[in-house]
Amino acid sequence: MKIGIPKEVKNNENRVALTPAGAAELIERGHQVYVQTGAGWGSGFEDEEYIAAGAKILSNVEEVYQAAEMIVKVKEPVEQEYLLIRKGQVIFAYFHFASSEELTQAMIRSGAVCCAYETVEKADRSLPLLIPMSEVAGRMSIQQGAKYLEKPIKGRGILLGGIPGVKPANVLILGGGVVGTQAAKMAAGLGANVTIMDVNLYRLRVLADIMPANVHTMISSRYNIMQELPHTDLIIGAVLIPGAKAPKLITRDMLKLMRPGTVMVDVAVDQGGCFETTRPTTHENPTYIIDDVVHYCVSNMPGAVPYTSTLGLTNATLPYIIQLADKGWKRACRENRELMLGLNIVEGKVVYKNVADAWGLPCHDVMPLLEE
Repeated sequence: MKIGIPKEVKNNENRVALTPAGAAELIERGHQVYVQTGAGWGSGFEDEEYIAAGAKILSNVEEVYQAAEMIVKVKEPVEQEYLLIRKGQVIFAYFHFASSEELTQAMIRSGAVCCAYETVEKADRSLPLLIPMSEVAGRMSIQQGAKYLEKPIKGRGILLGGIPGVKPANVLILGGGVVGTQAAKMAAGLGANVTIMDVNLYRLRVLADIMPANVHTMISSRYNIMQELPHTDLIIGAVLIPGAKAPKLITRDMLKLMRPGTVMVDVAVDQGGCFETTRPTTHENPTYIIDDVVHYCVSNMPGAVPYTSTLGLTNATLPYIIQLADKGWKRACRENRELMLGLNIVEGKVVYKNVADAWGLPCHDVMPLLEE
């Protein structure tokens, strides 16, 4: 199969979808890999490394899309890429369709086969291609939150871990999944007083067993959230419903319960955000303030640590890329339910229910579309 790796164009998105080592693995299996010049620069990988692995460097994005049967990306295609995508071309990337009707309609019109990293799902309901980036984002959320609590950038002026004789900051984490767990580990390690909320009592029991003493668990409800907000310094939004819009757990009117300079980091921004006041921001302009509350809502947080993120992403995606390349997308998805669940839009038809529901579209049965 001919596989294309375009350079990411989203603001400050420095990751690349495939490392030179991943390219070498595909080439050894008889596939052709086309990499746009400079695609790996932001992650620390030079064109020469891809050439040494056997890949061919192409000078522009148009050539990559024209040459490839399958495009492997990090982030979703953006407007200037829409018309480059061909009918029947496989696009394997993070899509987050439920947060963008424009993207959803563009991919329907393209006739492409859109396989979304974020909905590839194992039998135990885990999301193997979301986990590594969720681990990065969860840890980064505390780094960024600690920074934006500083007074020069309009935070409360609190050191997250405090000092002897001075209490540490209070951190509230909404969601006990991968993001929430990693955020809790980082915040606890810095010495903060951490409360993690979830609706799943079993998950809270697990977290209570594995977390240190400065991490407390609480059932998530509107009442409990409102009780915590007046004395919380940093809030991490870490809620995920696969393929669907995130629920709005903190509404605009709840901001008045918080002290000036409180920081909210919404890691769920890719799925629409779990704060009513969330709007996507960039690494260049990461924050905004509403009612004296600092909002950090960068939609590609792992893009700020691209070397770590690219290695982690390729570790997770490469086995699935190999299956799609070796077998073709139809056979690969028939034989691997995890990949089949990654299919969101197939040749103009929405086949993932949460995406269809998000925009009031019909949801089609994917099985007839997998027949040869």
